[in-house]
Amino acid sequence: MIVAGIGPGNPDYVLPAALRVIREAKVLVGGSRALSDFAVDGQRTMTIRGDIPAVLSFIREARTESDVVVMVSGDPGYYSLLDALRRDFDEELLSVIPGISSVQFAFARLALPWHDASLLSFHGRRPSDEELAYRPGRIIGMLTDTKNSSRTIPKLLMEMGWPEDAKAAICARLSYEDERIVRTTLAGAATEKEETHCVLVVMG
Repeated sequence: MIVAGIGPGNPDYVLPAALRVIREAKVLVGGSRALSDFAVDGQRTMTIRGDIPAVLSFIREARTESDVVVMVSGDPGYYSLLDALRRDFDEELLSVIPGISSVQFAFARLALPWHDASLLSFHGRRPSDEELAYRPGRIIGMLTDTKNSSRTIPKLLMEMGWPEDAKAAICARLSYEDERIVRTTLAGAATEKEETHCVLVVMG
């Protein structure tokens, strides 16, 4: 089985190695947008929605007849379906092609080095207070979701002691034509148009 990272979404940012295996796949698994963008005629496909056990069951069955390519957004090693696949299949059966993560892409758009940044996810979870704690000069890159958004997270950080004038960048729909990057402050982000499933970068 091949797990292929497809980056932030735009085909321009997908590695040629990933594009090749995706186009050659007999069985292709991915989100609805990914399948719309990358699937070709003749492929058997499965759409990843909320029912992950159903996806895993489909892959187990499909693997009896041919290899399967699973497309995941961003990089497979960063909060993707790879975790579930490793729990269900022996790691020796998995071949992973990396992709550009949305966090990596956001930092690139901001021309901001990320080697000293803390990378956190609010996807269905809340990082600990220690992970969110303010320190002067600290940089955090965060994945957001519908509950923990570009509005709610800044409010939480300010309640935890982050200064209102700390720099913040809301990075939404990265790599697409309607990409939106708003450079503001924590206080400003809390009143900006709300973005979900985006990247929020905060600089203390």
